[in-house]
Amino acid sequence: MTHHVLRTEADDPLLLTPEAAVEHLTGAPWHRFAVLGDSIAQGVGDPSPGYAPVGWADRVAAHLTTVNPALAYLNTGKIGATSAQVLAEQLPRVLEFRPDLVHLSCGGNDLFQAGGDPAALRANLETLCAALAETGAQLTTFTLSDVWDVERMAPMRPMRDRMAQLNDILRAVAVRYDVLLVEFWEHPLRLREDLMSADLIHFSTSGHAVVATEMVRALGKRIPAAH
Repeated sequence: MTHHVLRTEADDPLLLTPEAAVEHLTGAPWHRFAVLGDSIAQGVGDPSPGYAPVGWADRVAAHLTTVNPALAYLNTGKIGATSAQVLAEQLPRVLEFRPDLVHLSCGGNDLFQAGGDPAALRANLETLCAALAETGAQLTTFTLSDVWDVERMAPMRPMRDRMAQLNDILRAVAVRYDVLLVEFWEHPLRLREDLMSADLIHFSTSGHAVVATEMVRALGKRIPAAH
């Protein structure tokens, strides 16, 4: 029998406190934060007891707003979106928004079914990042986490190689377009038995809280270079 560790947002060792998060972002130069992509971008996930039911991007936006109350925030993420749909339907809205900080998360839906085309996915990600980079905005993304070693994830293990392939594509594109890439593949979060929602696809909100912390840490390291 697996015993779950009872933790809350107040005592989770993987989380920054709200005060620490704001300290990391003090001096942040960004005024317009946009997020585009699929359900990961949107912030889909089951609620976790002891954690606010808030997606990672909304959490990051809230911290940035504490630092800069005038921050404008747009999240066009949509559950089920493929990279082609993000390109056609979300990119124009984001470019019109004129962000100076942009996060892109998509690709999982392209490869979720066997027979997905990695070359087409990479081409779409290249097009997205090229267009976003042209704006001069700081771009960010993150890799998916290797969650498949946990017992309850056994039914989803056939997905592991395809999601690893997505991560390899993200890493290559990130290097080309100077995208701030946050690595979650081997993050200790992946071994938590209560990490995944009931659909075994999306993080629960406790996972979103940790993702937000790691994004804040990474963004904080970019602030001095931004001045």
